[in-house]
Amino acid sequence: MGDDPVLYQIRVDGHLGPTLLTAFPAFAPRQQGTETVLTGLLPDAAALFGVICEIEALGLDLLEVRRVRPPAKGDAP
Repeated sequence: MGDDPVLYQIRVDGHLGPTLLTAFPAFAPRQQGTETVLTGLLPDAAALFGVICEIEALGLDLLEVRRVRPPAKGDAP
């Protein structure tokens, strides 16, 4: 159970263009107002730390990191 990938949403200030989005291939980007929301699965905490470091290295403003819990199997939609 602890080895399962975890779904994250990461909010970054500003609209990331196609070039910057290539730095985050594991994520599906979505524009929300003046922010970019990256949603994707990460295998472990080290991968999350790597993404956060990449965001900082690119000079982007990190607004929020949220762990998203998908519905459990058998839950009603």
